[in-house]
Amino acid sequence: MGCGNSFYVLLITFSVALITYNILISANAPLKQGFPGNPSSSSTPFSVDPIIKMPIDRSNPTSKKGKRLFHTAVTASDSVYNTWQCRVMYYWFKKFKDGPNSEMGGFTRILHSGKPDKFMQEIPTFVAQPLPAGMDQGYIVLNRPWAFVQWLQQADIKEDYILMAEPDHIIVKPIPNLSRDGLGAAFPFFYIEPKKYESTLRKFFPEEKGPITNIDPIGNSPVIVGKESLKKIAPTWMNISLAMKKDPEADKTFGWVLEMYAYAVASALHDVGNILYKDFMIQPPWDTEIGKKVIIHYTYGCDYDMQGKLTYGKIGEWRFDKRSYDRKWPPRNLPLPPPGVPESVVTLVKMVNEATANIPNWGS
Repeated sequence: MGCGNSFYVLLITFSVALITYNILISANAPLKQGFPGNPSSSSTPFSVDPIIKMPIDRSNPTSKKGKRLFHTAVTASDSVYNTWQCRVMYYWFKKFKDGPNSEMGGFTRILHSGKPDKFMQEIPTFVAQPLPAGMDQGYIVLNRPWAFVQWLQQADIKEDYILMAEPDHIIVKPIPNLSRDGLGAAFPFFYIEPKKYESTLRKFFPEEKGPITNIDPIGNSPVIVGKESLKKIAPTWMNISLAMKKDPEADKTFGWVLEMYAYAVASALHDVGNILYKDFMIQPPWDTEIGKKVIIHYTYGCDYDMQGKLTYGKIGEWRFDKRSYDRKWPPRNLPLPPPGVPESVVTLVKMVNEATANIPNWGS
C-alpha cells in the first residue's frame, strides 16, 4: 500500500508540473493581432473598420485541404415579387454550385408567409411564421430576423457557415467561403454610417461595449458567417430591430435600412467582426463592370435613353426595374439594353432572360 501511495503522489506531482508548464508556455506565446493577411498590423480586429482585400491565403480556396461549405439562405414572402426573384436566384445558384473554387453547399428559401406555396418542390424551402399581426408596423423586413431565428432553431443545417442572401441577388460565379478566423465576410454599404449616428446607436450599443467603430458598416446581406455565431446573433438582431422600430428617433433616423443597422449592432454586441469585402457584389447601374464580383444586386432601377445614356430619376426609353414586376411576372425574353449601356446591366438582363427561358412554367 505504501508503494502504491508513493506512485500516485508521484503521478499527481508530474501531472501538476506538466499542466503548469503548458500554462506558462501559453501565457508567453505571442498573441496574433491584426487582420488576416496583414501580419504586420498591431491593431486589434475590432478597433477600426477598414475595407480590406480578401485574405492572401484564401485567394486560392483549393490551397487548403477540404472545403468549408456554407449554406445559402434567402428570406422571402409568398408575393409574386419575391417569388420570381427567388426562382431566378435559385436557377443561378444551381448553375455555379459545383463550379471551380466553389464552397457553396445547400440552399434554403426561408418563406415567412407561415404556409407552404406551390414552389416548395422547385426550391428547397423552410416555412417560418410571420410576426404577430401589427408587430412589424408596416415594415415587412422585420420578418427577416424572426424568420432566421426560427430556421436556425428548427432546421437541420449540415454546413458550418451561412451565406445570408436576398431574392434580388444573382450569383455570377462560384463563391468561395470568404470568412475566416472567427470573422464574417460582409459587403460594406456606404450609407451605413455608425460614427455619424453614434448618439442614436448608443441606445442599443452601450459605451462599455467599446468604440462605435466596433459596429461594421454592413447589413445582414450579403454576409458569410459561422453558423454558431449566427445562432447567437439572430435573436439579438431580432430584438434590436423591434426596439429600433419602436424608438421614434431610431425609426426616423434609419428608415428603410433600420434592420441593416440592427444586424450590424447585434454582430458587434457578440464580438463578431467582419472582413469588409468590396468584391462581394455590384449594384447596377452605379457599378458598371463585374470584374471579380460574385453577386449582382439589382436593387436600383436601370433607365437609359436609346444612345445608352443613364437617365436615373427619369423613366428611360429602355429600362429594367424590378419594381415594374411587383405584382406580375416579368415576361420571357426581355429586350436587351441599347448599345453603350454598361456590362453590368447587359449581363443582368441576359441572366434574367436565360433563367426565365429555362425555368418550367414561368409566369404561372
